[in-house]
Amino acid sequence: MSRRRLLAGLAAVVAVALVYQFALRTKHVAPRLVPTVAIAAIGSGSSAVGVSAEGAVLPRLSPKHPSLPLLALSKPPPSGHLSGTALAQVRVLAAAPAPLRPYLKSSRYGQAGVDVELSTGVELRFGGEGDTARKWRAAAAVLADPAVTALDYVNLSVPGRPGIRGSGHPLPPVP
Repeated sequence: MSRRRLLAGLAAVVAVALVYQFALRTKHVAPRLVPTVAIAAIGSGSSAVGVSAEGAVLPRLSPKHPSLPLLALSKPPPSGHLSGTALAQVRVLAAAPAPLRPYLKSSRYGQAGVDVELSTGVELRFGGEGDTARKWRAAAAVLADPAVTALDYVNLSVPGRPGIRGSGHPLPPVP
């Protein structure tokens, strides 16, 4: 009787192995290369390096690459990956809507959190990195408002009620 059970168990193992082998042969895993896109830069000129949306430092930045917002860092971290306040800045920049990206000049971490400066000098004050999609929508709405022609900064810490102040800087052109 035990010999029968042993043979039945062995037959079950062989059957499972054959099914598993067949399943592996019929499923193909195709390698897929996903290019890493730089969304910010550290440094300038030939020593500039890019930074991905995940905070990874990209060692080479093509001279043909469009201008990227600069992070206020003197050099890339030795680990090759941003953390802390620099990573918070990158996350905010990565969430920027495509039409606004050409106007992003730089980012820094201010007293209240992430600040993004536009090429016209207008500062977008995000506060913490949370709720960035709503904050970018609020920024776009303020910048597209025809009643607003110039300002110094937009406080986006409460995206439902953005605060605008000043009149010293023109707005970027509407795309």
